Amino acid sequence: MLATIEKQSNRHVAKFKRPLPHSVDAVWAAITNNEMLQKWMSNLEILDLRKNGKMHFNMNDGTDAYEKIDITDYAENEVLEFDWGRDTVRFELSSTDKGTLLLLVETLQELTEHTPKDLAGWHICLDLLTDLLDGIEQQSFPMDAWQQRFYEYKELVDTVK
Repeated sequence: MLATIEKQSNRHVAKFKRPLPHSVDAVWAAITNNEMLQKWMSNLEILDLRKNGKMHFNMNDGTDAYEKIDITDYAENEVLEFDWGRDTVRFELSSTDKGTLLLLVETLQELTEHTPKDLAGWHICLDLLTDLLDGIEQQSFPMDAWQQRFYEYKELVDTVK
């Protein structure tokens, strides 16, 4: 299911909802444990897991280049929020009868040509996270699936603009 995008004041908010048949502890570990995190989002690395802590977005291009990311909100097993360029990304976990509801919220200062690429990337990363939690580790990023999602998100962003 695609994310939803809605206008709120002078920004847009994209929301991905993923019900997962896994415990909050298992999902939290997959999001915050670097060994697991890098199996579904290979660019991210957590350095200091706390509010006002730090992360890196590693370029993974052989140069050791990275961008610093600030953790702006944190509550263990519940919330991880961080800067994403001019935007923010927030993971919220809540327990359900069937496991965990994962909500990823990206607050976008403006919709740009890059927005559908970013949303498609998060969509595929959440698919990879789901697979990892289900015991399936993908060996490479599925570019064909990303391309399909990119077209879908491009249409969605165009209707919201």
